[in-house]
Amino acid sequence: MKKFTLKDIATHFKVSVSTASKAINDSHEISEDLKAKIQQYAKDNHYRPNRIALSLLRKNTKTIGVVVPNILNYFFVQVFYGIEKNANARGYNIISCTSDESYLKELKTVELLSAGTVDGLIISLSEETQSKAIYDHLKNYSNGQIPMVMIDRVTDEVDCDKVIVDDFEAGYKTTNYLFETGCKNVAVVSTIFDSSVGKLRIQGYQKALEEKGIAYDKNLNVKVGKKDDLEILMTLLLNYKPVDAIIALDEMTAVDVLNICKQKKVKVPEEVSIVGFTNGRLSKYVSPSLSMVSQHGKFIGETAANMIIDRIEKTDAETLPYTTKVVKTSLIVRESSRKTP
Repeated sequence: MKKFTLKDIATHFKVSVSTASKAINDSHEISEDLKAKIQQYAKDNHYRPNRIALSLLRKNTKTIGVVVPNILNYFFVQVFYGIEKNANARGYNIISCTSDESYLKELKTVELLSAGTVDGLIISLSEETQSKAIYDHLKNYSNGQIPMVMIDRVTDEVDCDKVIVDDFEAGYKTTNYLFETGCKNVAVVSTIFDSSVGKLRIQGYQKALEEKGIAYDKNLNVKVGKKDDLEILMTLLLNYKPVDAIIALDEMTAVDVLNICKQKKVKVPEEVSIVGFTNGRLSKYVSPSLSMVSQHGKFIGETAANMIIDRIEKTDAETLPYTTKVVKTSLIVRESSRKTP
């Protein structure tokens, strides 16, 4: 069925497209009688305005693009919620996209969103983008005078506003907490080892080891690729040496590590303490409940939304310096880790 357009209305009434548009938008330039007839005719024919065309006329879309690497990660669900909450409160809608950790998909998504679709972009980089260290698509975006805010996974190669988690401190404090509870051999299991946040958490972990006079053992840093079998890697880890604590760098991996330990009759937390990242719903309801590092995703989303809208709505005479806001993490202690003596 052919879409009913503004041109169809104009043709029916033998007026210009401009006149038809003004009548539908209740302009005082059009007589009340003609306005009423045009508006009723549009309603009877289920006319819907072309939002993209309107945005081009008005030079804004009141829409923000959001690109994250993985929607299955509860952290990014929280971020989405925070962005949408504050964006809606300030009269903006969001277009949500995922890169699935792919540089190429991220590139194509950014190109699509740069074509007048949105007024600004909030993005968390894919692991492949960070691994390849290719950021031209983002440099071009920011050079196009479309505001951008990077969140969580960011790069210093692109000048823009940023909201980040103190991942180095999170890795450091989590490792120290496990030492304080009596653990001696702390391992890390990571599916995000090529991302900036994964690397920073490992650096924090290494710093804690160094302060304890413990040599870093690469065999205790388990990197789980997309094609790897976590159960096999966990078996190798548990047979390597008497590991008594495991830090999983995302929630799903923490749940999987817990289930594998239970299958192998490894007692949690008596024999192995487990701490994960991202305080989602799963971690609360598994048994034993998982101790987690909360990254305050909702607050990060709210902060990013306000930053991008402030940047969008600034006047030409204003120059806002780029800022980086750092969000501290919180450790939520539950049943999967030993308590401090």
